[in-house]
Amino acid sequence: MSWIQKLYDTYERCSNNPLFEGEGTLLPVGHTTQQGHIHVVLDDCGNFLRAEVLDKAPITLPATERSAGRTSGEAPHPLIDKIQYCAGDYADFGGRKDSYFASYEDLLGKWCASGFSNHKAVAVHNYISKKTLVRDLVKAGVMVLDSSGKLLTEIQDGDEQGVLRVLPVKKESQRKVKEQGDALVCWSVETPGNPGAQTWTDVSLQNAWSLYDASLVQTKALCLVTGEETATAVLHPAKLRHSGDKAKLISANDENGFTFRGRFTDTTGLQACTVGYEVTQKAHSALRWLIARQGYRNGSQVYITWAASGAPVPSPLEDTRTLLGEDILCDLEEDLESGAATLPVIDHTRDIGQAFALSLRKVMRGYSAKLQPTDDIVVMGLDSATPGRMSIIYYRELVGSEFLKRLENWHLVMAWPQRVTIEEKGSKKGKKKRIEWPVFAPSPRLISEVAYGRRLDEKLRAATIERLVPCIVDGREIPRDLVENCVRHASNQAGLEHWEWEQALGVACAIYKGYYERHPSPDKRRTYSMALEKERTSRDYLYGRLLALAEHIESMALYVGGENRSTTAARLMQRFADRPYSTWRNIELALQPYMQRLQVSRPGYLHNMKNLMGEINTMFLSADFTKEARLSGEFLLGYHCQLQALKKQKETETNSDNQGDES
Repeated sequence: MSWIQKLYDTYERCSNNPLFEGEGTLLPVGHTTQQGHIHVVLDDCGNFLRAEVLDKAPITLPATERSAGRTSGEAPHPLIDKIQYCAGDYADFGGRKDSYFASYEDLLGKWCASGFSNHKAVAVHNYISKKTLVRDLVKAGVMVLDSSGKLLTEIQDGDEQGVLRVLPVKKESQRKVKEQGDALVCWSVETPGNPGAQTWTDVSLQNAWSLYDASLVQTKALCLVTGEETATAVLHPAKLRHSGDKAKLISANDENGFTFRGRFTDTTGLQACTVGYEVTQKAHSALRWLIARQGYRNGSQVYITWAASGAPVPSPLEDTRTLLGEDILCDLEEDLESGAATLPVIDHTRDIGQAFALSLRKVMRGYSAKLQPTDDIVVMGLDSATPGRMSIIYYRELVGSEFLKRLENWHLVMAWPQRVTIEEKGSKKGKKKRIEWPVFAPSPRLISEVAYGRRLDEKLRAATIERLVPCIVDGREIPRDLVENCVRHASNQAGLEHWEWEQALGVACAIYKGYYERHPSPDKRRTYSMALEKERTSRDYLYGRLLALAEHIESMALYVGGENRSTTAARLMQRFADRPYSTWRNIELALQPYMQRLQVSRPGYLHNMKNLMGEINTMFLSADFTKEARLSGEFLLGYHCQLQALKKQKETETNSDNQGDES
């Protein structure tokens, strides 16, 4: 029960905290959320004034323990509810659904007759007792009737009036149907001298219902969270991920299936687990608030990371660019304006990782300064296999310093230049863009897309992210099959669009580098630099450098000749990874005519490339060059680093030529 204890503590610390104003609210006990559709305004005597249609308005409404988790059947909310509950004349206008007005009126009437009554609730009760809600809404143009005077259900495209335009479409026998009985009615009661008319924002009304609702709970038992004898919850809240979510984390509905027959003598669930009514309400409210505020969503899957104290914490499922955000840039701009810093000039052939590491550590120190030494960090993952049952797929509690240390380690070991497209400032959308290769660790979502392709199934994506979360939070080794899939995908340059292949190349290099820094066998662990390692003599790394040289030479020749097509090295990259020696012979022979072309137009460039190629050839250990064994992902590291170094060299030479021309 540790997770519910942490959520309960979070609610107690963060509710009514001014730091979180404007970021959503923690729901009061005995309340839930739902999308409102119709807003009805009454006077303080319960007379109808006007009505309007609401467009995507989330409403906080009072709810009973049963109605908060209702999926079907009759379970009215006490004040704000659907037309089929609130309207006494719903059946008179041909409502297709069952009318539950009697139970709704009874519940609201008992609340108004209790010692926890509220004048707005009394005004609503006085109005609904007249049983004229549908009639009044039709006159106001909110609800729509057909030619026979019944509520319109079948609709045509472009012919949606009143509340029909905000209701979801249901298909029945190739017909588009909208049920007006599903519209949620929200009330406002205008009182002279009182500017706050809305019932769903009235704190005094919410408190009145919470007190009355708590008085209705009769069952008392030991709460396993607080250790006290208290009113016990029989049903637990739903609507955790969104307002239409019916999946529950705690459920004791065993009246039909008898799953636990033989273990317990009743079907109430009290013998298995007892949680206080107030505790479960506050814990689920905190969970719902955290998901909406800072949850990472992936289909039905949700991950949240939080500190019970409410201190900000980074999400472990974002890439490093998102983690760094604008903090480093803003701080740097402030330092530049004050003269305390100057823009660093980074040579990516020598210092490609130092600036990245410094920026990352600066951000981590910022988070560390906001966390107390005893603050606990919780990482929790949720998913539902069925519409009614939700499970915790991942749960960890860590001290803040340990969490930040592991997260920093993940971003450092997985750091590699990644392809991003940046739109130029001041240019029109989609007009002027440039390609950059900033250093950062890719997100688990991007890793899953590179490992299995962009069109992977959502279930496979969710399973892959679920496997990567322990690698980030627990510091485990990266799954070997994901590494191999990414390397295989990046080696297939001819089968991918150019941008997609460049993206796969960066991710494959990052995950291969990270895998060997965390290899399960300590004697096989090794580190790779993000800059070109000219002293590394491993066969795979050197073959990757040769492939990069071949591609660069042919690309230069094609540029000189005004041609735009893929190179031989790019077309044969997959075959080169499988059979490097024989494929290199073919690539080398195909380079000869391009070298002859460059001998005329770029003799100095060709001379340098030949010298570099000869230098690499001499670095092979004996018999390694002629081996036909398949290359590991290390050849991608050598290939990418060599291309980056050649690109940097070309930019340096171009800048030098421009400076010479200016002189």
